[in-house]
Amino acid sequence: MNLELLRYRKNRALETIEDAVILAEAGRWNACVNRLYYACFYAVSALLLLDDRSSTRHTGVRALFNLHFVRTGIVSKKLARVYNDLFERRQEGDYVDFVVFNADQVLPWLKQAQLFVQDVSELIDHGLSSRDRDEG
Repeated sequence: MNLELLRYRKNRALETIEDAVILAEAGRWNACVNRLYYACFYAVSALLLLDDRSSTRHTGVRALFNLHFVRTGIVSKKLARVYNDLFERRQEGDYVDFVVFNADQVLPWLKQAQLFVQDVSELIDHGLSSRDRDEG
């Protein structure tokens, strides 16, 4: 496991969720959705590194996450839905013409993404501390 990369991605997730808050405060809803997705993506990418898993594609990261963390019950389906839904919303906002998100849509996603990143960060921390105990 590349511990430096794992910590970098986890910190990137936390920083990116802060960026999303700033964009929400500025009413930049499409950009906020982009940052919400990427915050979750970075958190999931870090989580996958606990098991030495990674993918170079967004769809690959989603597939690995769903297979190894959702289907196994480590992450609830409800929580995973946040990441999977934000993937779709980000695709729409970034690539479909005339898609304009608004506060009523995005603010609930912001809260959900914050919880997602927090919960995944705690899983990472727990996984790292468990490995330390196992090795010690």
